[in-house]
Amino acid sequence: MRKLVLPIVAAIMFIHEGTAQTLFTYGKDQVSKEEFLRNYEKNALNKKPDLSEPALREYLDLYALFKMKVKEAELQKLDTLPVIQIELANYRRQLSKNYLTDKQVTENLLKEAYERSKEDRHIAHILISAPTNMSPEDTLVRFKKTDSVYKALQKGADFTQMAKLYSEDRGSQDKGGDIGFMTSMQTLYPFENAVYTTDVGKVSKPFRTPLGYHIIKVLEKRPAVGEVKVAQILFATPQSRGAEGKAEAARNADKVYQELKGGASFEEMVRRYSEDKFTVEEGGVMPQFGVGSMVPAFESAAFALKKPGDISTPIETDYGYHIIKLIEKTTIKPLDSVSSSLKRKIENDSRSQVAKNAFFEKIKAKNQFKEYPANYQELLTAIKAIPDTGKLAGGFKASDFASMNKPLFSLEKTSYTQKDMMEYAEMLTRGRINGNKEASAKDIYTMYVEKVVNDYEEHKLADTNPEFRNLMTEYRDGIMLFELMDRNVWTRAAKDSSGLEKFYEINKTKYQWEPGFSGVVYRFKDEAAMREGVKLLEGKKKLSNEELIKAMNTDSNPDAVTMQTGRYEFSKFTDAPREQLVAGKLSKAVKNNDGTYTVVRTDEVFSGSSQKSLDDARGYVVAEYQDYLEKQWNASLRNKYEVKVDEKTFKSMVR
Repeated sequence: MRKLVLPIVAAIMFIHEGTAQTLFTYGKDQVSKEEFLRNYEKNALNKKPDLSEPALREYLDLYALFKMKVKEAELQKLDTLPVIQIELANYRRQLSKNYLTDKQVTENLLKEAYERSKEDRHIAHILISAPTNMSPEDTLVRFKKTDSVYKALQKGADFTQMAKLYSEDRGSQDKGGDIGFMTSMQTLYPFENAVYTTDVGKVSKPFRTPLGYHIIKVLEKRPAVGEVKVAQILFATPQSRGAEGKAEAARNADKVYQELKGGASFEEMVRRYSEDKFTVEEGGVMPQFGVGSMVPAFESAAFALKKPGDISTPIETDYGYHIIKLIEKTTIKPLDSVSSSLKRKIENDSRSQVAKNAFFEKIKAKNQFKEYPANYQELLTAIKAIPDTGKLAGGFKASDFASMNKPLFSLEKTSYTQKDMMEYAEMLTRGRINGNKEASAKDIYTMYVEKVVNDYEEHKLADTNPEFRNLMTEYRDGIMLFELMDRNVWTRAAKDSSGLEKFYEINKTKYQWEPGFSGVVYRFKDEAAMREGVKLLEGKKKLSNEELIKAMNTDSNPDAVTMQTGRYEFSKFTDAPREQLVAGKLSKAVKNNDGTYTVVRTDEVFSGSSQKSLDDARGYVVAEYQDYLEKQWNASLRNKYEVKVDEKTFKSMVR
């Protein structure tokens, strides 16, 4: 027999050939071979699709039934239900985010981030604060200050001294702006760009981030050191202990270091001395970290350790004195092994906006986007006229701008007017613009344009992107099918009391009690609660369950005991040994893994089988009734929609 071994791609490549071939029809509707194979391959998950005839026949039968149910949902117009419309809109909005971006730009950003990660850079910076919500006038003042500092540096001023004099970054000002080594993906993208495009020893031009204006100096660079895992012993030096406390911490650190050199156990020293409450239970072991994650002194000492087991001398930081032990070092991994995680980071990083902006500009160009600056200025004048004082300071209504119908911008043949923007502004700001109105109006306009353009492209995606269209169709079919199943099977089984009773009567011999007992299962919070509870239950005046709860569950200890009363079958009961389940007796206490204790009181023992009532067996009966209803429904659908398979097309799929 000739064997045919094909990779997955070759096995299904024919789905792209020529026009779509009809594989089967159900009633008057048809399903193509391409659609069938696309779903069959997805159903195989990460496994190689089984293209044998039996496997394909089985899936075709299931898929045909699925399509019948979707058809029924469409006939009932379930996709017009408000709850489904809202869910579809939310899903479309979330899904479209993956498509409204420039994939080539994203790929370039990924490669750029990886290449930068191969090199660590030691930097210092000067920050002149200028938050994005600052007024234009104040922003100009901050820019001029930054520019004067930059010009002084260009004329030879010492960067360290200028940072100490002018930088507003409290964490690095006293250190002359030194913030240690950093690598890619650790800070805002504009800041990272300045770091990696400035030569060693040089000073960058001023640039802005949401924090303000920055000037950086690259002090040195080195090949990336990767990541490190260490354990530490911390001798804390909080300010409350003063100089004497700091001196004592230094003496203790030196003493422990000498003991470690003499062979003392690091883990034992951690247990006895470390004041790092987050790692003391872990033997001092800290989460793995890379450059730029810790204060420079700690980081330098950790990366200076050469081989696992090496221990540093006591290192001083603002937190205290540290003795560090190296656990392991990790080098930079190949791109193909980190590309997926790196891509996820990029999507959640400020640089993702670069790809979104690139795509945004393409959409605008493709759809003849045009702006009308004069009309925007007219609207801005009206916005500036909103009162700044009184009870309604900053307040407005979109109806105040009802007569302003001039276009702000257009997309293809559709214009978006001044009034349209103010309706969006009212929704966005709840009808109030405070602070600098010009800056607020600019932000609102930018967001409005982005929303309109993105919504426009989002609704075109189903026509222009087959992958997006298929995912939306699958999600729509799925939620409609869920609603249909709920109506025809799940809710019906729960609410159809007469049908459920009839089903129970026909099948009641299936629902039998096995040998077991009736009683109470007590669960006590801890050993002390268990001893108190058992004492109360075995006392001369035996307490009822209600009395026991009232006696034990106080305001200060509300969950000392919980209990469950019922009938249990020996074969399914695991809270106490069978031999201890004796009528009128308490079982011995059993300690559970979570520290609680279980005690069982047996009221009556049942040695033989007996009939369960509908209430006793309701969970089982409802589940089996649901199964019965679904089978009946499936049979009616198959009777309504005749399935005809094109055997020639089907045989072409078999491998």
